[in-house]
Amino acid sequence: ALHMCCMLAGVKPGDEVIVPALTFVATANAVAHAGAIPHLADCDEATLGIDAAKLREHLGAIAVSEQGHTINRRTGRRIAALMPMHTFGHPSDIDELLSVTGEFGLPLIEDAAESLGSTYRGKPCGSFGRVSALSFNGNKIVTTGGGGAILTNDAALAARAKHLTTTAKKPHAWEFDHDEVAWNYRLPNLNAAVGLAQLEQLPDFLTCKRRLAAEWERAFAGMKGVRMFRPPDFADSNHWLNALVLDEAHAGWRDAILERSNAARLTTRPVWKLMHHLPAFRDVPRMELACAESLERRIINIPSSVKHGMTHG
Repeated sequence: ALHMCCMLAGVKPGDEVIVPALTFVATANAVAHAGAIPHLADCDEATLGIDAAKLREHLGAIAVSEQGHTINRRTGRRIAALMPMHTFGHPSDIDELLSVTGEFGLPLIEDAAESLGSTYRGKPCGSFGRVSALSFNGNKIVTTGGGGAILTNDAALAARAKHLTTTAKKPHAWEFDHDEVAWNYRLPNLNAAVGLAQLEQLPDFLTCKRRLAAEWERAFAGMKGVRMFRPPDFADSNHWLNALVLDEAHAGWRDAILERSNAARLTTRPVWKLMHHLPAFRDVPRMELACAESLERRIINIPSSVKHGMTHG
């Protein structure tokens, strides 16, 4: 779905797409599959999403407008889009990011993979981008066992998405006529049926997720050296994945906590490695990433499944 969102937004081979350095690798992979290059942005500790103020400053330093396109003066490549991701289901500051896209003439591709059921200022995540993507992977709040969905308010883009994801087959009673190179990205009907049944349960899933997050917050309240991440007041998160954030002075505790908790059969995980710490994206363009690099050392994800919310209800 993310790959197709890039194609629908007009990303071309050799372009750059701005993505968060702190994200799951699928965000950057989708850009690479479109033949483009991820351009890494720093995050905001208040949201864990892209820091709009830092991004505006960065683009002001490197971007020039040429023939209606935004060009990275350092690389000579077109910057084709901004792709924020709502980290752990917590909404990014979309209004500020949209302000940046308007200022620099960039379409917004919304990676809403983790944020089904989350809202930003009362409006659902996934409804802000020119195109957006949801994930129905097995660990998401609603699952089909795998795959995802594309969201758009543009009927022409929706038709284009359907055409490109169904092998570009022209409608006909019997002819196999395909008018361009395309993909077979459709969700199988059996998986879709599972997803529809799951969607009926989404309100209950959200209640359980939020209940569990509140329980974790009470458990860690007042504990020195660590805090439970809370999204800003403008966000109503689905709390897809709960996160502890160690104080910078206690970042060295992270690995010991991971080792001891997992030894006790309490499943904890570090946050994903930052994109430029992975071999495939080591040399991609990036802004200064001080906040993301700090959070990489300090975040610990803790049990977050719906069943835990039911158990603690």
